[in-house]
Amino acid sequence: MKTCIACGMPMKTIEDFASRDDKKDYCKYCSRPDGTMQSYEEKLDSLTNFIIKTQGLNHGIAKDAAKSMMHKLPAWENSNQL
Repeated sequence: MKTCIACGMPMKTIEDFASRDDKKDYCKYCSRPDGTMQSYEEKLDSLTNFIIKTQGLNHGIAKDAAKSMMHKLPAWENSNQL
């Protein structure tokens, strides 16, 4: 089982992979409609909104939490935006 390099989601089935391509290292939630991986800013926005929706945190706290989570993931470890 692979884990998404951009959000950490376990990719258990082919449907979990971007474009249903099990050679990709990122999941369907971290890809754009064309199958390419989202940018740092796109993922940060998406993850922030997910945290707000699921945990009810305000935007600033949710964004800080998203940055903290992303900092630990391979796709963003060399990002100068953290």
